[in-house]
Amino acid sequence: MVGSSALLAPFVTHPGFAVDNRFSSPSAASFANPVTTIQAHKFVITAFFTGSRILGRSFLAAYKQAQAATAYQRAQAKAGNGGSGAGVSLSSGMTLDEACKILNVKPPAGGQANVEEVMSRYKRLFDANDPQKGGSFYLQSKIVRAKERFERELGPMQEKTEAEAEVKEGFKPKVYKDR
Repeated sequence: MVGSSALLAPFVTHPGFAVDNRFSSPSAASFANPVTTIQAHKFVITAFFTGSRILGRSFLAAYKQAQAATAYQRAQAKAGNGGSGAGVSLSSGMTLDEACKILNVKPPAGGQANVEEVMSRYKRLFDANDPQKGGSFYLQSKIVRAKERFERELGPMQEKTEAEAEVKEGFKPKVYKDR
């Protein structure tokens, strides 16, 4: 078996030895030391794998953080909607307090809210911020989201008051006579 030093001997120049002019062309000079070339490839491959590991770990950590944030937001929404009603909505990200501030109305207290006032403020603000009249599309969309959030909060309250009114009056089914 031939040693590696015997294979590399024609390419390695030692001090004190004469250099053969046959191998002095620029293409031969670039391959003058194959040991350096092999080490360069090893370095590039090592750098590539190290970088890949770092990126992989970063993406994995970001994914885990996003999952945890989503789970936390869902837990907060469940806890907030059951008690105070001021929790953040998952679809719009707006609280009831923000919706009331945008529409400039008082928050519903004890299940009572002035629906007519909310709708009149909504219509006035929506028309005032019409982009064709020089208004802001962003503000107009915020007004729409505030009204939707208010409606989501008032929907169960209205159903409850309608059910209580029906119980109070008694059940009166609508009967249609065949003609």
